[in-house]
Formats: sequence, structure tokens, C-alpha cells
Amino acid sequence: MLLHRDNFQHPEFRQGAADMMGVATGIAAWGLMTGVAMVKSGMSTAEALLMAAIVFAGSSQLAAIPLILAGAPIWVVLATALCVNLRFVVFSVHMRPYVMHLPLRDRLFAGYLTGDLTYVLFVKRFHHPGVTTDERAGQMAYLVGNGGLNWISWTSFSILGVVLANAIPAQWGLGFAGILALLGMLCSLASTKLRWISAAVAGSAAVAAFALPLKLNILTAIVASVVVCLLLEKTALHAHPVSPPDRGH
Repeated sequence: MLLHRDNFQHPEFRQGAADMMGVATGIAAWGLMTGVAMVKSGMSTAEALLMAAIVFAGSSQLAAIPLILAGAPIWVVLATALCVNLRFVVFSVHMRPYVMHLPLRDRLFAGYLTGDLTYVLFVKRFHHPGVTTDERAGQMAYLVGNGGLNWISWTSFSILGVVLANAIPAQWGLGFAGILALLGMLCSLASTKLRWISAAVAGSAAVAAFALPLKLNILTAIVASVVVCLLLEKTALHAHPVSPPDRGH
């Protein structure tokens, strides 16, 4: 059980929380401005609070809010949120070997906790799925510690943004702090030529396809990056990371 006391007492739980702490401020600022934006979009306070409490998907929330504000049909809003979140299909395929030893209920909960940064930090620390019971326990404790702090940072400040919506000027642009947090994480992971190429291709494709509806430029960027990297994977560009030490996980 992911929320078992043993996970909270495991050293990897504290490590997961510590790794997330470095970007939690940016996540909190991003969540705060998303809460403000929900109210400014015309949602009632009750609706915004409900969305802030149960929806843990910042990108799709930010994509859906302008559509709600513009009075777009509900199917357009849902389709946009679906397209923006398609990257989690890729994440879940990668995470599958790490969590298949868990019961279905815990796998679903693990999926709920695995936001963008949690996924990035988790696979950065654990290069391979655990084999022994101790390895698996450590990985799940890390996931709970990291994803839990991510969830608290996002949800609590989204709710705070809803409550303080009329007192916080939207032009503060605090959401940009969240983008900076993601950008800093991306740069720390770009440790090989292939990863730099992957980032460059994804960024270029996203900009080139920006005019596509339903935020399909994000999906286009993912597909373009994956295809290019698969083609280059067998070449000399696919080198091992230069500097990050292998922590044996």
C-alpha cells in the first residue's frame, strides 16, 4: 500500500521530498496563478475550489481555462485537455515496469501522483525498475515523498489562488516561475547530445506547429522528438551521460 507508514519512514521518502523541494516554489507560484485564472475565467468560487481540489493537471487546466472563458463547446475543452495530457501515456508506458508489482488501486494512485516533475526526478534517480523487495520499497517510498510534496505544493496554492483571486493582480505573471522551474529541470537532464537534440527537436516542432488547434502542437512535438531519437539511437550520438553519477538504483 503506497500510503503505508513504512513508506513515510523510509529514507527514500525524505530523499524524494528533498529532490522536489528545489522546484516546489515554482510549482506553488504556478498553482497560485492557475487558481487566480480559474476565478478570472468566470468560474464560481465553488467550481474553482472543486477543480483545484480534485484536478491535478496544471497544463491541461491552463489550456482549458481560456476555452472556458471563450465559451467553447464542452467537447472542445475535453478534447484539448486530452491532447495536452497525451504525454502521460508515454510516461505510464515507461513507468509500468516500476509499478506492476503493486495492486491495481496502488497503481492508479501512483499514476495520479506522477506529475511531470515527479516522473522526471523518479527516472533520473532510478534508472531501472527494482528487482528485490527492498529496491521496490525504496522506489515507491521515493515516489510518494516526491509526488506527495508536488501535489501539496500545487493543490494548496491553487486553492489559495482561488481564495485570493480578487486580491492578486493577474499581471504579476507568477506562473512564469513554474515555467522556469520546468526549464531548469530540463537543462539538468540534457546530459548527452541525443538529449539536447531531443529537446531542440521537440521545442522547434512545438513552435512550428503552434497554430494547430487543441494544443496539438504539444503532441506533434512529442511525436517528432520520439521519432528523431529512435532514428538516432543506434548512432554514435547515443552516448552515456557524462557527469551524473550512478546511484545504484
